[in-house]
Amino acid sequence: MSVDERFENDRPIDEHLPAGERSLRFAVISAFIALALMLFLALKPASARAAWEKIARIVELKSGPVPASPAKFSEHLSERLARMKPQEQSELLLEGTINHYSGAIEQLSEHTDGWRGHLNMDPRLSGLLNTALNSNDLRVRAAGIDLELAAYNLAKTPRDAQRLMDRIASDPAARPWALWMLGAMGNRGVEPERALELLKTYSHDVNEKTRFWAVEGMSLLGSDASIEPMLEAFRNDSSREVREGAGCGIAQSGMLTKEQRMKAVPTLIKFAEDPAIDASTRSWVFQALRDISGENFGSDPSVWRTWWVENAPR
Repeated sequence: MSVDERFENDRPIDEHLPAGERSLRFAVISAFIALALMLFLALKPASARAAWEKIARIVELKSGPVPASPAKFSEHLSERLARMKPQEQSELLLEGTINHYSGAIEQLSEHTDGWRGHLNMDPRLSGLLNTALNSNDLRVRAAGIDLELAAYNLAKTPRDAQRLMDRIASDPAARPWALWMLGAMGNRGVEPERALELLKTYSHDVNEKTRFWAVEGMSLLGSDASIEPMLEAFRNDSSREVREGAGCGIAQSGMLTKEQRMKAVPTLIKFAEDPAIDASTRSWVFQALRDISGENFGSDPSVWRTWWVENAPR
């Protein structure tokens, strides 16, 4: 199992793009471009794909619900898929899933297991996966997780989960990748409790990069039990990057649902009231509250607490 370049960077972690900036870049939505390309795709698919790649490299679109053309897209796919190689099939169906074409996500799910061992993590597929994993639709994110596991020839089985755990223990250089993949595996229902325990252990590792990816793995795992250790990392980790990554995972990235994110609100309000918290983390706390709630009450913890008393789930 080779390691994706996303996890191989050996620069100090502070030189990486901050999690908040990553979120902002992925939040850029260019609806008129997406719509034009959808129409163009039905007419000239090869040219459209080339154009989409160029635009995606510039703005790294975060896809939202986009009007589809169900009849045209389904007919177009049925005519072309059988003649395509697995790599081309995966890219076309993932692109359709990202853009919410009717039927694309269902066909992607049907084909994914069959592609395992036949895909290459080339720049195009990697770029599409990054877009899918930052979609504001959790169904698209889940489809991206399944396809990423397939691209690395990882079956959703306890045996392959154990392979990842063994790799984490024996190969420090591969830990970032393996911790992320373990979170992905757990999200798909494979050994989620064991995955969380290992991710929690490595979230306290001496190596900053390892802690960062352990927290990313917990965010991807997306279980109720992952919320508390993520909050702990958000409040207490010595690394600014790890704290910011944990806050982003609680607020918007990863696989937590809206309801799960709401469970973090009382603790986030306590963080906001804590005079010992540093200024950067405090600003991320309020950003997380805004992202989760959809409200904007500024930086007054008392206002947020009043809102929570009135709006907490009963």
